[in-house]
Amino acid sequence: MSAILTPTGPELRLLVSLSAWSWPGTGPHGREIAHSPASALPGTANAPEARMRRLADSLGGLGRAGDVVPDAGRCLHSIGDHVFLHFPGASRRLRLPSRPDWTALVARTGTAVLLLGLEPLSQSADASQLDTYLDAASGADRLLFGLARSR
Repeated sequence: MSAILTPTGPELRLLVSLSAWSWPGTGPHGREIAHSPASALPGTANAPEARMRRLADSLGGLGRAGDVVPDAGRCLHSIGDHVFLHFPGASRRLRLPSRPDWTALVARTGTAVLLLGLEPLSQSADASQLDTYLDAASGADRLLFGLARSR
């Protein structure tokens, strides 16, 4: 008898390919944004959306703009001044970029809203480009949302 074991969570190479941005408040416009670029992951044109949908699924399914924001569970971990996002089944956590005011907000409320874009965004995007991206993605229903809670 033989068995093939496959990981249940996202692959490590996918996690290290992600870029992440964080900001306190209702939007990035006019706010200081913390950004964590990552390495590029090769793939086909439709691969980024498929990868993002797999990430959303690993968090229990994230919602669209018209949905009630689903609970992604206790997937945030604070260690000192750092906040990490844990994807169930993954061997490593994604370190989120943070500034003291954002980290304090997460520590105080125990929550953060996750926005997962289905379209690629340049890893070098600045606050203005991120704001434009979010407006366009939201208008086209190309963002997935979830509420992440601290452990």
